[in-house]
Amino acid sequence: MSTPYLTRRSQLETYFDRTAVEAWSRLTSDAPVSKIRATVRAGRDAMRTNLLGWLPEDLTGLRLLDAGCGTGALAVEAARRGAEVVAIDVSPTLIGLARERLPAIPGPGSVDFRVGDMLDPWLGRFDHVVAMDSLIHYQAPDIVRALAELSLRTDGSLLFTVAPRTALLTLMHAAGKLFPKADRAPAIVPVTEGGLRRRILREPALGRFAIGRTRRVNSGFYLSNAIELRKQASPPTAGAASR
Repeated sequence: MSTPYLTRRSQLETYFDRTAVEAWSRLTSDAPVSKIRATVRAGRDAMRTNLLGWLPEDLTGLRLLDAGCGTGALAVEAARRGAEVVAIDVSPTLIGLARERLPAIPGPGSVDFRVGDMLDPWLGRFDHVVAMDSLIHYQAPDIVRALAELSLRTDGSLLFTVAPRTALLTLMHAAGKLFPKADRAPAIVPVTEGGLRRRILREPALGRFAIGRTRRVNSGFYLSNAIELRKQASPPTAGAASR
C-alpha cells in the first residue's frame, strides 16, 4: 500500500492504543458516557446491525474477516451465527479488551482476535469481509486500494463504511474542535459516494464486484455510509457458451 495509508495506519494505532484507550473502552461497553458519545454509540450499534443484516443469517462453515474489529462486537455476533471469524485491529490494547470481553460462543462459530494490518495476505481467504468504520480515516484512493487488496481474497461480499461528504458533517467537524479532546474521534476523511463509485468502477481488481446495497446511518455525532460490494459469478468461457 501507499505511504499515506501506512502513515495514517500508524497514527490510528497511536490514537487507539494510547490517546483514547479509556474513551473507547467506555464507548464500546455499557458504561455511562457523555451525550456526544451516546449518539456515537447508538449510531455504531445501528450500523453494526445493518451490516450484520447484509450477511447470511446462517454463517455456519463460512470464514469472515472483521477488518478493524475494535473491541469485537461485530465479530462476536457473526460467530454466534456460526462464522469462523478472524478479527484484526492495529491496536494491541483494543484487541486485549476484545479478548477479555469474549463470551462463550455456542455452536460451531469462533473468533480469532489478532493484532496487525487488515490487508495482510497471510490472513487467508474469506467468504465475507466487513470493514466497519475502519476505512473512514483514509483518502478515497487509499480506500479503493484497500478494497482491491481485500477483494483478491474475498469469495462473497465486501461490506464497508465511509464518511459521507455532507454540509452537516463539515459543520459537525468544525463544532467538534470546540469539545474536549476526550470527546474527539481521530480525523476522518469525508468522501462523496459518487466519486467513490467511479473509482471503484475504474479499479481492475474490483471488476468482478458489483456495487449493491447502500445505507446511511445518522445519529447525532455519528454519520456513516455503508456500501456493499458483491462478487459476481465468472462469465462463461466462449467454449462453454457454445456448448
